[in-house]
Amino acid sequence: MKLRLDKYLADMGLGTRSEVKKAITRGLTEVNGAVVKKPECKVDTETDEIRYQGRPVGYIAYEYYMLNKPAGVISATEDPRQRTVIDLITSRQRDDLFPLGRLDKDTEGLLLITNDGALAHRLLSPKKHVDKVYYARIQGVVTAADAEAFAVGLDIGDEKRTLPAKLDILESGEISKIRVTIREGRFHQVKRMFQAVGKEVIYLKRLQMGSLKLDENLETGAYRELTKEELEALC
Repeated sequence: MKLRLDKYLADMGLGTRSEVKKAITRGLTEVNGAVVKKPECKVDTETDEIRYQGRPVGYIAYEYYMLNKPAGVISATEDPRQRTVIDLITSRQRDDLFPLGRLDKDTEGLLLITNDGALAHRLLSPKKHVDKVYYARIQGVVTAADAEAFAVGLDIGDEKRTLPAKLDILESGEISKIRVTIREGRFHQVKRMFQAVGKEVIYLKRLQMGSLKLDENLETGAYRELTKEELEALC
């Protein structure tokens, strides 16, 4: 792939376009061993060797990270006051990463961080109906009648009822434990579905999105790159 030299460097998080342009014109960049001072110089991401301030800079078109999101962190790319999920990806090389889908601030679990817009569309498009699996603790006794209501679809105050969802009751009691599979991504959907049957979600964690399952060995707040097999399954 051919790119302008300034875009190549900016994509790799070495500064804004204006910052890297200044560095290039000052002679701080080499292409295949020769100093290049023109930001508009086209380079081949696969064959050209780029050095910036004496250090080699390889090009990575896409990055894919699985994050076990902790509570208290927002699903955003940047925020002046609060820590974001992107802040947790300290080894990232690109500066255009975003969370694929949102988790509420107090929700934990699986979040995919990438810069692949095409993959985001495939997984998030309302027409795709990608399964999302959550574990939750519920204030109140969850019953078979609730599972039946979830299976039919619920009125949660939107224009349309929710699509049928699968509610598995793991433990029923004053604090019930459940697993629920939904095929949409409406705002606060799981919480609102339980509100519709007169109960309250007190803990929520996403376990799976499509074929991607949360790595059980990934501690809360930790992340890792997707494996080749995980990425192929998603694509």
